[in-house]
Amino acid sequence: MKRLVAAWLLCVLPATAAMAAGKVALSLPDTNGRIHTLSQYAGKWVVVNYWATFCAPCITEIPQLARFHERHKGRDAVVVGVDFEDISPGWLKDFMDSVSMTYPVLRSDPSRQVTPFGEIVVLPTTFIISPAGELVAQHAGPLTAADLEAFIQRQGEARKANLPAARLGTRIR
Repeated sequence: MKRLVAAWLLCVLPATAAMAAGKVALSLPDTNGRIHTLSQYAGKWVVVNYWATFCAPCITEIPQLARFHERHKGRDAVVVGVDFEDISPGWLKDFMDSVSMTYPVLRSDPSRQVTPFGEIVVLPTTFIISPAGELVAQHAGPLTAADLEAFIQRQGEARKANLPAARLGTRIR
């Protein structure tokens, strides 16, 4: 079973323009208007999850992302949600409270489907940024905390084997 999961996690992802460019930049406001950037999380894995309140798979995924975030936020990884819809900050805050979102949530402009990471064609869509600030993976559809744990573990093993960062462009699952 472990080998099947490992093979599943190491499927090669076609390179996007953002991945080919290496490091990516993100600068978006949270519900209080405070700007967040990827550089705030330098040295950590950053799970950037594009989602919306109307998206049932997104809502199902939130507890999993919160679980992963709580396990890692003080050590090696964080989750950052990016709300991809046009709703008021107050409505978004109320929603976040109702589903116990424990990770930062930023607001984006959904009329612009192309993000710093590439195009968003389905929600949820998740991008993973390495501790070096490079986009190393993307996934369309919901993920679990276990998916993220396994992905980061595999990346650590690959780094220990001295694989160059460019070879780590893999799917999360």
